[in-house]
Amino acid sequence: MEAPSTSSVEPKTPRIQPYIRTPHNPSPSRTIYSDRFIPSRSSSNFALFNITNNPSSTSFDDSTSAYNALLKAALFGPEFGGTFSPLTPEKSALYGKIGGSSNNGVLQSTPTNCNIFKYKTETRKSLHSLTPFGFDYKLPGVPHSPVNTRRKVPRSPYKVLDAPALQDDFYLNLVDWSSHNVLAVGLSHCVYLWHASSSKVVKLCDLGIDDTVCSVGWAQRGTHLAVGTGNGKLQIWDASRCKRVRTMEGHRLRVGALAWSSSSLTSGSRDKSILQRDIRAQENYVSKLSGHKSEVCGLKWSYDNRELASGGNDNRLFVWNQHSTQPVLKYCEHSAAVKAIAWSPHLHGLLASGGGTADRCIRFWNTTTNSHLSCMDTGSQVCNLAWSKNVNELVSTHGYSQNQIIVWRYPTMSKLATLTGHTYRVLYLAISPDGQTIVTGAGDETLRFWNVFPSAKSQNTESEIGASSLGRTQIR
Repeated sequence: MEAPSTSSVEPKTPRIQPYIRTPHNPSPSRTIYSDRFIPSRSSSNFALFNITNNPSSTSFDDSTSAYNALLKAALFGPEFGGTFSPLTPEKSALYGKIGGSSNNGVLQSTPTNCNIFKYKTETRKSLHSLTPFGFDYKLPGVPHSPVNTRRKVPRSPYKVLDAPALQDDFYLNLVDWSSHNVLAVGLSHCVYLWHASSSKVVKLCDLGIDDTVCSVGWAQRGTHLAVGTGNGKLQIWDASRCKRVRTMEGHRLRVGALAWSSSSLTSGSRDKSILQRDIRAQENYVSKLSGHKSEVCGLKWSYDNRELASGGNDNRLFVWNQHSTQPVLKYCEHSAAVKAIAWSPHLHGLLASGGGTADRCIRFWNTTTNSHLSCMDTGSQVCNLAWSKNVNELVSTHGYSQNQIIVWRYPTMSKLATLTGHTYRVLYLAISPDGQTIVTGAGDETLRFWNVFPSAKSQNTESEIGASSLGRTQIR
């Protein structure tokens, strides 16, 4: 083992004494740091906490003043009460201008201009969110802002119409509301029009005893109404003249689903096919879409008319584009028939779908990224979905076993309201042109009108569509 070399090492004498004898004068321009964090309270406003440096009476003895000074020094730092040396003339002049005074050599003034805590303003504003009640008065120093209260949805329909012979069939679509504020309803083998502005009822057509109405659908603009029949035919009617424009064929079985896209009309049938039609062309249809293995019961075009969503009794949800005869997207997560379909008017590519009795779920899809976003188990058969164009909310109607109507807030899917009244499955749903009112139909042979969505400008504006005409009437 080698011994350490000492030839180059000189003994060092500890030099502690010079450090003790020599006074240490730090440079005034340098900031002294230590290993402890001691907050500076020099700019704090103690008035917020009812802490005052001015004693209410000068009769306190020196011991009380000293105790108060020590307490303040311990709580708020040595610069507040921790110094017992008499004030210098410079300090006396400074604090005298602020409004303080000296007592027994203790600083008695309170600097202003700053908060004692950083988030005082935000904390005070958040009082509105912590209470379920609104402030009817203004607290001093607290900004008064409106309270974000939960929107109230009326729990009862404002109007009820009797609709005799309204079929209790999950796969049909017998109610639609036009952009001209006219409601079309298929009752047995007839179609009736109810004018919401006047409550006038007009019988549009009668298919005869050998046929039935299976679907109705208004064109996006204008007064044309498509009527799908039980014999597999499709009739186009001009509602303003109560005149049939043409009859189109192509399906072998009943036509239970319709969807308009500009001048194009799409029909879905029990024969499992989807036909694309142009009502300006002579041909019955321009293309045939194949993919479903059972009856097509749901059809919806996206708001930009670029994508078509279809649902069938084969538990499948397909998405098609304008140029393909095969589905570009296939979703197989539902475990029951998919009739309820709705595109979001707020976000491109956002699609909602609902499953039947064995499924009971509302699922959300992003067709742009081909992804499944979320799933909500509603506990009941989902019959219809409709998205509000005024707010980011949607409404669903249900069958077995609750027969309810639910208003949801998206994307949290929190329930805003659950509406009841129908005694049968709520199979039919349409939304008014102003986006505020919905009408629901059921096998109990009633149509019920509900104010569920706010207007585009105000959430408190009541719908003008039929809101003033309460009561129960008959649609025919």
